[in-house]
Amino acid sequence: MLAMLASRYVIFAKDAPRSLPIPAVRPKLLRALLFDPHSGCAPAQNPLGDDMSRLVRRRIAAGLCTFALFGANALPVRSAPPQQQAKPAMQRSATAFVPGNGACINFVGDDFEEAGWSYDHRHPKSSREQDEQVRYPMGKSLNDKWHEGPERGQPDQLQVIKLPEPGLEGSEHGLLMRTRNSYIPGRNIREVHQDDLIANCVSRLSGGIPVSERPSVVTRVYLPPAEQWEQRSGPHFGYRSSVSTMTVGKTKGLFSLSRENEVEPYWPGMWIHFRPAGTRGAKEASAYLTVRSNRLGHDFPAKEITEFGWWTLGMSFSPDGMVHYYAKQGVEDLTEADYLTSQFPYGYQAKQFRTYFFDVCNRSDGQTWSTPFVIDDPKLYVGSPGRINAIVANKERQAEQMAARRAAAQERAAMQKSSRSTQKR
Repeated sequence: MLAMLASRYVIFAKDAPRSLPIPAVRPKLLRALLFDPHSGCAPAQNPLGDDMSRLVRRRIAAGLCTFALFGANALPVRSAPPQQQAKPAMQRSATAFVPGNGACINFVGDDFEEAGWSYDHRHPKSSREQDEQVRYPMGKSLNDKWHEGPERGQPDQLQVIKLPEPGLEGSEHGLLMRTRNSYIPGRNIREVHQDDLIANCVSRLSGGIPVSERPSVVTRVYLPPAEQWEQRSGPHFGYRSSVSTMTVGKTKGLFSLSRENEVEPYWPGMWIHFRPAGTRGAKEASAYLTVRSNRLGHDFPAKEITEFGWWTLGMSFSPDGMVHYYAKQGVEDLTEADYLTSQFPYGYQAKQFRTYFFDVCNRSDGQTWSTPFVIDDPKLYVGSPGRINAIVANKERQAEQMAARRAAAQERAAMQKSSRSTQKR
């Protein structure tokens, strides 16, 4: 059976009618399906392949199992060259709305103006994606708004600094993000990997936000001059979200037809890629923005970055489960004119928004620092905020009560210490 499967790969396109036979996928093409054309590296060394390759492999495995169980020889297998993938349509979706609409949920945003802002890395960091190791306790910020993820560690340098050039009105500080050791702690691999900084939305908001409440996220990011970038082609910075959908789960038994619904997480977003001077004969360095992803799980170019400096990025999530992407140069609020595309990434219909996060990538050789990006004013907005506002009000009330109890306990301890000192005299 394995020999037969090795010679005849059949993968069903998600939206193709089942009555039509799908051309066989040869091993060389199968490897191409797991290769990201925009980054120029295979999933093993490609930070863009973290969730994408897992989802693609899962679908391939499901297709092969179906093929084995229900009779491969009943379907004709034809050798045909793969058709060129059509570019994703950029027409505006009727359900798209500009990120930043609705109520701003400051409880999970950050302007980095707080005195004493700090981050406790708690090294060594986690690397579950590479070696199945989650290293507790994980890193977190003092204000509880940011944390390390279990799959990959947080960037090695997270520091509030003066803005490198004027940004939002009234803003003086932003968060510098860069990393050097983005692979397994203590190991250098000379491949491109990534570290993540995750907004603590799930804990602080006691769960996710249904897309029926129309959540959206916006951030500003400073792109430094070309000479300050890590000089390699490929992805350098990611702005992404964690969302979930419901899928049909595995069968309960080998020959059982019963199915169970299960929560399927996925991570749409935007990546900023860099082209050093000399790339394909270019005289000057440049960058471009890609979107993750279309229905097939493929990233695609969405906008050229003609000037470095401040950029504003945003994503919105509509009740129909689509993800809408926006971007513009500068720090002004996003508008309809900044629309890029609307997608059902991986063919999934989003049910719940969970959080947003940032990625920085580098060649993890133990010496090379990633490009120094500065983020400012990342915010979450909700179009129908009643439920979230109630959660936030309750959390803030609990925090005030806890602070009052701590203050009272400290006062009692001070009085007892003073009383003992008096008795000794």
